[in-house]
Amino acid sequence: MNIATVGLDLAKSVLQIHAVDLQGQIVVRKQLRRADVLPYFATLQPCVIGMEACASSHYWGRELAKLGHTVRLIAPQFVRPYVRSNKTDAADAEAICEAITRPNMRFVPVKTQAQQTVLSLHRARAGLVKSRTALANQIRGLLGEFGIVLPQGIRLLGQRAMAALSIRNDEHSEPFRALIQMLVEHLRELGSKVAELEGRIRAIHRTDAPGQLLETIPGIGPLTASALAASIGNARAFRSGRELAAWLGRVPRQHSSGGTPRLLGISKRGDSALRTLLIHGARAIIRMAASKPGMADSWLMKLCRRRHKNIAAVVLTAKNARAAWAMLIRNQTLPDQHVRDAATAPSVALAS
Repeated sequence: MNIATVGLDLAKSVLQIHAVDLQGQIVVRKQLRRADVLPYFATLQPCVIGMEACASSHYWGRELAKLGHTVRLIAPQFVRPYVRSNKTDAADAEAICEAITRPNMRFVPVKTQAQQTVLSLHRARAGLVKSRTALANQIRGLLGEFGIVLPQGIRLLGQRAMAALSIRNDEHSEPFRALIQMLVEHLRELGSKVAELEGRIRAIHRTDAPGQLLETIPGIGPLTASALAASIGNARAFRSGRELAAWLGRVPRQHSSGGTPRLLGISKRGDSALRTLLIHGARAIIRMAASKPGMADSWLMKLCRRRHKNIAAVVLTAKNARAAWAMLIRNQTLPDQHVRDAATAPSVALAS
């Protein structure tokens, strides 16, 4: 068989293959069990294999690349226009095979095992933080039903909750106090697990050269730098810093017609957790810059006086994304002028 291009539709147990030759004629259309995929492709001559960038795609990409094949991952939204019939595994595999042959198609770089490990730690941490926040809100809600309102903040929430119950010991039943005690202990356990994962991320970050480079950008701390470096991978996959900012969802969407350009709000594409880290860092920079009289004439404070601080934070994240691309491409830190323009001191770079 003279196979040139293969579309591979991924699934948990059964994977669909659609293969064509150099003339675009269909050569193979079949299903493979998961255990048979690698032995099958080991028998083929090196070819181009396309897959949607979804669950397990990076694993399959690494394994197929070891066999000498060229792997191209494509975003699912770019495959959808090429599905010419009802959605089936065979139709999806054919659409993938067609989409990856387009000359102007954009592809997703295959992540290394180390990059996936770092991102797994970040995802697990984000899940624990979300659970901790939900649990804290539940504790506040339960106490609020009995007229106990606690100050804002999660760090001392458990201590304040138990103190409030001890003051009104005669007003509450033992089952309710036991319930709050159990929830507070679970809250502390979640907090310790979050701290443990942060320690692991920081330990990996200390040995990661790209992450250490990105940490020098104001508003990007160890956690953000670690997630950003692992998500970007090879910065040369982006043609410019603006393209990286667009990939992060930090640039306006376009809705132009009839030669009239029209810009909308930011696209919010990409990883929402990574965007959240970048925004938190930018807000910390704005807060610190506002407290320094010497920063009143900086471009950031001038922007904050003209527009809302949330808009200024988005602008700063877009600026930092472009700076991150330039630093990774050149493998060097930013000049001091950029740090001064960012309206911050070096210590503020650890804000996020």
